[in-house]
Amino acid sequence: MEEEEKKYKSIDDILPPDLIHRIFLKVPAKHLARLRCVSKLWYSLISDPQFVEFHFQYSPAVTNTFIFIAKGCVSCFVDLDALFSVNNDALQVKRVSPPFKMKSPPYFEVLGSCRGFVLLRGQGNFLVLWNPLTGSSKGISYSRIASRCKNKGYWIPREFLVYGFGYDASQDDYLLVVACHDKHGQAHFNCLSLKTNSFIYFDAAPPKPLGFYNWNPRGLFFNGAIHWVPSYLQDYRDAILIFDLKERTFSMISAPEQMLISACRSPGLALLGGCLAFYYGNLDSIITDIWVMKEYKVHSSWILYQIPCFGFRPLCLSSDMNLIGKGDTCDKLEFYIYNLREERLQYFKYPCFPAAVFEANAVYTESLLPLPSDIKDKDEKEEEQGHQFLHEFFELLDVAKG
Repeated sequence: MEEEEKKYKSIDDILPPDLIHRIFLKVPAKHLARLRCVSKLWYSLISDPQFVEFHFQYSPAVTNTFIFIAKGCVSCFVDLDALFSVNNDALQVKRVSPPFKMKSPPYFEVLGSCRGFVLLRGQGNFLVLWNPLTGSSKGISYSRIASRCKNKGYWIPREFLVYGFGYDASQDDYLLVVACHDKHGQAHFNCLSLKTNSFIYFDAAPPKPLGFYNWNPRGLFFNGAIHWVPSYLQDYRDAILIFDLKERTFSMISAPEQMLISACRSPGLALLGGCLAFYYGNLDSIITDIWVMKEYKVHSSWILYQIPCFGFRPLCLSSDMNLIGKGDTCDKLEFYIYNLREERLQYFKYPCFPAAVFEANAVYTESLLPLPSDIKDKDEKEEEQGHQFLHEFFELLDVAKG
């Protein structure tokens, strides 16, 4: 009998929870999502908010990174880790279904990605925050943003002047920042808390007027701030606009003064190897210049990399200096890998969808992080329960006195 009991002992009886916890930190998030079903203990350990946060922050080596590409009514992931490891021209692409509860696939686009969440905007002006790994999602009132701008007399275009999506660690909150402009071309910024589904007031303004259409609308979240770059660069000193999500303040970063402004075409921003990168097509040499800021906000730390491909849009940099980017082609979807050490360019084709349908919208990192809870509703519910308790308590007290 004792031998049978030993034979059927579970792994939870053999390994202490602390050791299981340490093992889980080395397991990729996509596998942890399935391991939650093994036992109640494993579900409890993996679902613990502190563990999930610790796994996301300190286990980057086991976190899969994807390019999330979506436009129209279709979407898919391109596995970057697999792409770096293969030796042929095949892409590992997985089609996914966004969390829209509709019979026919809606038209939607990606506004940004942050900490394992993807922010989508659907046709009909609604927003959805979605964790593709866990499947959890949350709807956000887009109409509140539009009505807020309209009530203040701002012009509401089909697209916002600029927008960005990021995370404020000081408040454990995800923020959507959008800018509308008035008839004089003055930008007015609004900040929506996704935790409370309410606007956050701040009176800060950009150092210089943004104008009407002079900025790339999608912002890049990095180092607690959202960054934007002009569509047409006129002065290297005003290259990058920054909005700090914690301090609610604006600032600017200058581009390298060595760059030739007249040769700069279609500038953009990327996050490469944990550093902010500024890139553009160089019309003089028909290549792509990529300036990487090795030390954030230190102007002297800009380093130049030149890619022998015009219209190269950098997306991700691996630890072995493989730079992956999207090619600017009109008839097919192409991804390039350029090894910065060997100066070797390689491209991968995915011909199933025309390039006009897809754009490389966001670099997405898997996580098990939970959706931001609605603190406002929770507090109101707890307050209501507290009032009910006090009401019943005083009723019992009156009965006891009587």
